[in-house]
Amino acid sequence: MPRPDPSLLDPARYPFHCTIDTRFGDLDVNRHVNNVAMARIFEDGRVRLFRASGYGAHLGSAQNMVASVAIEYLAEANYPAPITLHMGVSSIGRTSHTIAQLAMQDDLAVAFAQTVVVAVGKDGPVLISDDVRAAMSIWMVAA
Repeated sequence: MPRPDPSLLDPARYPFHCTIDTRFGDLDVNRHVNNVAMARIFEDGRVRLFRASGYGAHLGSAQNMVASVAIEYLAEANYPAPITLHMGVSSIGRTSHTIAQLAMQDDLAVAFAQTVVVAVGKDGPVLISDDVRAAMSIWMVAA
């Protein structure tokens, strides 16, 4: 993934944010939050966004499955400062949608992630209904 569009580094564009504490165990040998820990932080944020948006309830019997995660590391993140995640839906396709996440620490963008999430049923991907699209529309990244 190339560096994100600079406009995606504006936290004001995102409809949802949460703060996640870093842990001493998140550090690498250089005493920076390591890439695996950052992936976990992004995952935690996605779950919080799903809970806040009621996404799972909107899907009915379908489930969601992560199909792709791309992370750009923009600056070093450090312990013990918390990380604030700014998140929103950046696009909605036929059976999937993409979540954009901006990780900030002390007003500095430290990482950016895009995650493609597919709606799946027992026989594979399912179409995202108009009702689900409407419910997700309030969680879209602002233009």
